[in-house]
Amino acid sequence: MTSILITDDEKDIRELIGDILKDEGYVVRLAANSDECMAEINAEPPALMILDIWLKDSRMDGIDILKTVKRDNPDIPVVIISGHGNIEIAVAAIKQGAYDFIEKPFNIDQLMVVVSRAMEASRLRRENADLRRRDGASAEMLGSSTAFRALKAQLEKVTKSNGRVMLAGPAGSGKEMAARFIHTHSNRAGAPFVSVSSATVEPDRMEEVLFGRETAERGVEKGLLEQAHGGVVYFDEVADMPLGTQSKILRVLTEQQFMRVGGTDKVRVDLRVISSTTRDLRAEIAAGRFRQELYDRLNVVPIAVPSLEERREDIPELTRHFIDLFHRSQGLPNRSLTPEAEAMLQTMSWPGNVRQLRNVIERVLILGDSSGAIEPRELPGQESAGDGGARLVLGGTMATLPLREAREVFEREYLLTQINRFGGNISRTAGFVGMERSALHRKLKSLGVVTTTKGQGRADEDDGEEE
Repeated sequence: MTSILITDDEKDIRELIGDILKDEGYVVRLAANSDECMAEINAEPPALMILDIWLKDSRMDGIDILKTVKRDNPDIPVVIISGHGNIEIAVAAIKQGAYDFIEKPFNIDQLMVVVSRAMEASRLRRENADLRRRDGASAEMLGSSTAFRALKAQLEKVTKSNGRVMLAGPAGSGKEMAARFIHTHSNRAGAPFVSVSSATVEPDRMEEVLFGRETAERGVEKGLLEQAHGGVVYFDEVADMPLGTQSKILRVLTEQQFMRVGGTDKVRVDLRVISSTTRDLRAEIAAGRFRQELYDRLNVVPIAVPSLEERREDIPELTRHFIDLFHRSQGLPNRSLTPEAEAMLQTMSWPGNVRQLRNVIERVLILGDSSGAIEPRELPGQESAGDGGARLVLGGTMATLPLREAREVFEREYLLTQINRFGGNISRTAGFVGMERSALHRKLKSLGVVTTTKGQGRADEDDGEEE
């Protein structure tokens, strides 16, 4: 949308204006009547229109075209020109949304000033729209753990293509953040990112919400798919999409076009589709709740988004990021973490993943009565711990064991917790617990701990160097 469309029934006038604008470095398109004008707009919306009010042998005059443009493409500035200009026509054009009005014969310098200002206004509107789309939706991804680095490497690969991506992972793990990362680092970064909450699109309203509608009273109301044209549409929790909706989405993905409700013309869209799910879609297909054909269309590039459990090493960095974020956005205290609080965060259970961690940090900053470092007693589940530290309360089974067996149980659980905390890195675990690496290996073996690359006790047997 960088060209100027000139519509005038007088060939000499439109070519004269076109040549002047070309000399100034603008890209120009010409139309002699309303049909040619609307065809040019439908092919590619211009950045600016220069439009004659009186058009011979046309179905629509300039005011009619102006109304249509402002209804369907309100961001396009329109400069009206006329050889029959008067105050009434100028006022009517401005009321209908014209950027400015110029009488024929016009002064070239005056025309160039108006064109320059209108193009600048168009550019600023586009930039503001981009900023609004990105506001509050940062695509910054943080972490240094092995699981996170593997995820980011996969995301960086898919940014270079237009392939459809399926993001799978537990709730709160950051699937939408991953989708926004793909968008922000792709060649579609300047185009919209539109998120569709699959569960909220009811079958009876799906066509209006996704495809838009046309009515005489309200004109064209663009749906979400049309709003995403040129960019990315993100189907959040696609497994929640009703079966009726699935079949219609499948048709759009196949044909790349649709008709608005109440409309007669087909609307073509250029979209990249990214989807996410917390469920096993193959199981959903087997249960008859998800269409195999849609799965095949969406699951071109499957990417697993790890849980926070799988990337505990990233918790301190994520925590510091959230503290800084809330400090800047809400004015909450910019507090640090004590080493004990950091260790506690890394060993806590996080069923809500990164989203839960964010909520916990916001809660601590809001309710905290101090601007000093965050302490373990301020974290959920630790509020009753005294200043002297938390007292270990033995469970029923533990309390019945002899000292030697109880010690082994404690050592096993303690070491598993630390291994989890450091992402399976035996060297870092050994350094923290105060043991030689070889001694830690022997201890783990004596306790029957099998180190793997997943789940509790995961460790890389060859991770001699710190990551």
